[in-house]
Amino acid sequence: MPLRIKLPAKEKVIINGAVIENAGDATTIILHNKVDILRRKEVMSEEDAVTPSRRVYYALQCAYLFKNERKKYLVSFQEFLNDYVAAAPSSADMAGKVVDLVDQERYYEALRKTLKLVEHETERLIEVGAIPAPEAEAG
Repeated sequence: MPLRIKLPAKEKVIINGAVIENAGDATTIILHNKVDILRRKEVMSEEDAVTPSRRVYYALQCAYLFKNERKKYLVSFQEFLNDYVAAAPSSADMAGKVVDLVDQERYYEALRKTLKLVEHETERLIEVGAIPAPEAEAG
């Protein structure tokens, strides 16, 4: 089944490790075969990987995007994940689901699950006062 992606003007997407930018008006692209793809909003820069869960996400993202260096990034991913679970044992079930997906080489789905770890970490940091809670939107 083809994957249809709407790409706004100036938007970037990574497909099989290549950064592609829409230089014109908004467009829709259709991918007819399996590719490794991340939209701009799903990409985390190394500079943003500043917390344990974000390091897990970044390492897994790199394993997903850079097949020729996948083994190296998966080692980092596992180390970061082990450190995270050791610091936050309440995340063990979520981490186990991520590992199961990685073991099945379902990297994109594993990345999506890893976002749950980022949310979990943010909630814990707010609870202990390490970061401020986001302000409620005025309505």
